[in-house]
Amino acid sequence: MKLKPKITITDHFAQMEDPRVERTKRHKLIDILSIAICAVICGADSWVAIELYGCTKYEWLKTFLELPNGIPSHDTFARVFAQVNPQQFQECFLNWMKSVQKITDGEVVAIDGKTLCGSHDKNSEKNAIQMVSAWATTNKLVLGQVKVDEKSNEITAIPELLKVLELTGCIVTIDAIGCQKEIVKLITQQNADYVITVKKNQGNLYESVEQLFKLGISTGFQEFKHSTYKTEEIGHGRHEIRNYAMLTGIQSQLDPDSVWSSFNSIGMVESVRQLNGKTTVETRYFISSLEDNAKQFANSVRSHWGIENSLHWVLDVALKEDDCRIRKDNAPQNFAVMRQIAVNLLGKEKRVKRGIKNKQFLAAMDNNYLERVLALL
Repeated sequence: MKLKPKITITDHFAQMEDPRVERTKRHKLIDILSIAICAVICGADSWVAIELYGCTKYEWLKTFLELPNGIPSHDTFARVFAQVNPQQFQECFLNWMKSVQKITDGEVVAIDGKTLCGSHDKNSEKNAIQMVSAWATTNKLVLGQVKVDEKSNEITAIPELLKVLELTGCIVTIDAIGCQKEIVKLITQQNADYVITVKKNQGNLYESVEQLFKLGISTGFQEFKHSTYKTEEIGHGRHEIRNYAMLTGIQSQLDPDSVWSSFNSIGMVESVRQLNGKTTVETRYFISSLEDNAKQFANSVRSHWGIENSLHWVLDVALKEDDCRIRKDNAPQNFAVMRQIAVNLLGKEKRVKRGIKNKQFLAAMDNNYLERVLALL
């Protein structure tokens, strides 16, 4: 008996090319991929754990996989995922996301990088790999990810990620490393808005933005089209006030030659924090394509940190990404894609009101629950 088509992994990964030579193909590639994805959803974090999951769940897996020679060994899983083309694997993941995502206008899409600490291999002098991810902060979905080239940084990876995303109507937020003219241009070409941090890596721009806000504050913003917004949070011994200000119509002063695409406004966030009797003040600046709406600007800035709290934290704490010692060839990148699949599926499953870790535990124990999770593919 086959599983219903709507919950079969085959639909999304059947186009993967098998990297193995014919004489070594004792197990079907789609069987290997399916077992591994199911196992990672259930909490497996190594090839041995994936093999153990397969052996334990053999009878259930046999209901929708062929398994002509039983469950592959952990060595087989390791060897195949080290060879599988990570770009193809990522493309299948992206195509799946495009088929299920329902991104609404104004969705904040946070883009940020993360180092997979466990992928560092001192013996072979291999640096830990970095992945740049796009996170839909409202829908809490990974929209895509790319690996940062070993000889480069996030500045080259972010454009590659932007090119494969569907961002129409979204607000893209990036830290200061994304404050690049080409990145801004790519965002606006997708009919999306942006809010990007400005730091001293853009020295002249940073100083100009800072001076404009100082002038505006000293004159009560009388000479500027502006809006402001304020939030206040009290709890756990901390009192924090955030003052948001947005200046619009400043392109002629900051970008007279229009080298920054759709440069419509600049933003400032002043955070005043009181903790343990001490007061600290932090000021951050941003460039944006948004019009004069400080509340929308504030929401975008605050939402950006969702990628740290809702994605990176989950990957590290629940899925133990930084502890993973998988290092060989393409395997770390491919395993990272499977973790992203697990985060998306378990996050989309709303009936069980538990955290990701407990959902993994439930999926490992209850095949019916796992089928429900897989139905979200």
